[in-house]
Amino acid sequence: MTTTLLPTHATPQAKLKPSITIVVSSRDCFSYTQQSLDSIYKHTNVPFELVYVDAGSPKHIQKYLTRAAAKLGFTVVRSDHFLTPNQSRNLGLSQVTTDYVVFMDNDIHVSSGWLEKLWQCAQETDATVVCPLTCIGSSPLHDRIHIAGGEARIFMDVKDNQIRRRLYEKRFLANRSAKSIKHQLYRRACEFAELHCILIKRDVFDQIGYLDERLLSTQEDMDFCLTINRIGGRMFCETSSVVTYVPQAPRHWSDLAYFMLRWSDAWEVESLMHFQQKWDLDMDQYFLQRYKQLGYRRRQVFLYPLLRQLMRKNTALWLEKLTIDLERRLNQIITDRHAQLMNDTIRKFVPTRVPANRQSSIRQRLQRLIRRNASAQISPTHLMSH
Repeated sequence: MTTTLLPTHATPQAKLKPSITIVVSSRDCFSYTQQSLDSIYKHTNVPFELVYVDAGSPKHIQKYLTRAAAKLGFTVVRSDHFLTPNQSRNLGLSQVTTDYVVFMDNDIHVSSGWLEKLWQCAQETDATVVCPLTCIGSSPLHDRIHIAGGEARIFMDVKDNQIRRRLYEKRFLANRSAKSIKHQLYRRACEFAELHCILIKRDVFDQIGYLDERLLSTQEDMDFCLTINRIGGRMFCETSSVVTYVPQAPRHWSDLAYFMLRWSDAWEVESLMHFQQKWDLDMDQYFLQRYKQLGYRRRQVFLYPLLRQLMRKNTALWLEKLTIDLERRLNQIITDRHAQLMNDTIRKFVPTRVPANRQSSIRQRLQRLIRRNASAQISPTHLMSH
């Protein structure tokens, strides 16, 4: 991986000494880059620095970011290859010297005053972490709630005279209309937030270290929050600060390649296995469901819409199964190709990476577990992985 720093240029904002650095990184596509960045500079009313981590974006995005950095005065940290979300965040974090850092995905659209309100909450509560009211979708912006903080903890229960360590997760006000429940929107303490957009005290990383890069594609939000809770950090959701996550479907080959890698079966399996082992969690219905749903996001966002477009009618079941199987094979090829391009960088960052010759045996074990628990009720809470 090669990294290029594009210099920061003086702007009216840069003349004031900021206490906040926004680190923007790619979530799973590149196509919303300009709209997201435009919203930051349009709706942010307090001084800030910005570090943009450009990890393997297509040429036209690279050129846009170079021009925007020269005009607006932010820093671009560029990688020639795709990075995992936590690799990108850590790369950006290494450039931060301010009191606070904001991690933000490149598909976030902010509203007026969002950053000032997060910072005010942090000042008034001495919070380690503050998250905004995060909505989802663009029609309209800032209405359908994705998450307003939540609860997250590890608890014990007993089954068949055996004590199990399990994960509890709850998202506040998910899928509600912000406009229709204004009376329920208030600043509150919480235990869980997602890394779509989040304000964090910079010095907490001196205590907990960098974000866990062994979580390649999922559970990084939960891992971070459990870590903050474990050290006694305070976490708040400031609902007067509103941002919107605008999901993107892959529009170009560069989007598709990164999207398929980001949500690849291999990356998700490795992330789930590492998370479960790190927090000493038992294999329960939560993990069984996640393993059973491998590839769900790729199928829902890319594969099924493509089949409907090609067939124009109801797709035959045999064709759907064949297409899913072919897509999984292609997904593995893309994952392996990325590892080769990185000269085994993934294995260096992730010592627990599953070798190709072991993936089939792991999948067989997972399938046996899934079949064994097929009769158990599956909650719809975790249909979309994060």
